[in-house]
Amino acid sequence: MKERIIGKTGRSVSEIGLGTWQLGTRWGDPFDREEAVRILSAAEEAGVTFIDTADVYNDGMSETMIGEYLSAHPANFFITTKCGRGLHPHTAENYTPAAVAGFIDASLRRLRREQIDLILLHCPPTSVYQRDDIFSELERQKKIGKIAGYGVSIEKVSEGLAAMEYDITAIEVIFNMFRLKPAEELFPKALEKKVGIIARVPLASGILTGRYTMETHFSAGDHRSFNREGKAFDKGETFSGVPYELGLETAQELKRIFATEDLAPIAIRWILMHEAVSVVIPGASRASQLLDNVRAAELPPLDDTQMKAVESLYNEKLRAIIHPQW
Repeated sequence: MKERIIGKTGRSVSEIGLGTWQLGTRWGDPFDREEAVRILSAAEEAGVTFIDTADVYNDGMSETMIGEYLSAHPANFFITTKCGRGLHPHTAENYTPAAVAGFIDASLRRLRREQIDLILLHCPPTSVYQRDDIFSELERQKKIGKIAGYGVSIEKVSEGLAAMEYDITAIEVIFNMFRLKPAEELFPKALEKKVGIIARVPLASGILTGRYTMETHFSAGDHRSFNREGKAFDKGETFSGVPYELGLETAQELKRIFATEDLAPIAIRWILMHEAVSVVIPGASRASQLLDNVRAAELPPLDDTQMKAVESLYNEKLRAIIHPQW
């Protein structure tokens, strides 16, 4: 597994990491502790060193399982967690320095760690990205040693640009073949400021595997069923905001461009072609998925013709509806 430096930390992490929203569960299914252990074990064996989680994933169970695994199998994992989505209601007013401090302490307990490698504000209301009191508290937590670095997870490119006015370590952003705007507007400034980029939702909720059809069934508890119009959270989290039928159509075009039926490793390799990206974090609900994802690290670089073809397809089919929203 190749490694990249993450932001100004000076630390190297595997260029393909593990996102743990689905750790030990498929969307809407019960949590499976044994499968969660198998996934983390497979990650360690495959050379994955970057683990992304959040305090709200599986109501804290994702952090808890990572903590339990590390206690039993000390691994060289760089742990990034996120905080804030547990606020009720999730409003800017409820983001306070005391709340942030409490989130950090709770994550430390679940992760069984004395220090968190990186903590991110978890897609808060837009105004929070310009709150001096919140970033001052994160800096204080860094100085007292509870966190080694801090940053933000964002929905909109403008939020990442605002957050880089502070001394952040990294930005987590949706970036994939359906979402090209970050490369145009966010990545150049991130490179200039040595801010790491964590690319999330790399497969656009699965459409970019190339395996979905109009007949694909999603359970009632799966966000791909209930959040297509943003009824539960930002619709950009579901299929990257692309209408399902249009996403299927675009994925078929991508399969034609790359002459493959298995688009997933190509989609991940495409992300890694961007210099600003520190790590890409596909999720896995079972160990075999993780092993499929890390195969992308073995692929040769894509050529200029292929990169331009993806850009042209985006401009033709998606830019007009995706670019203005995020």
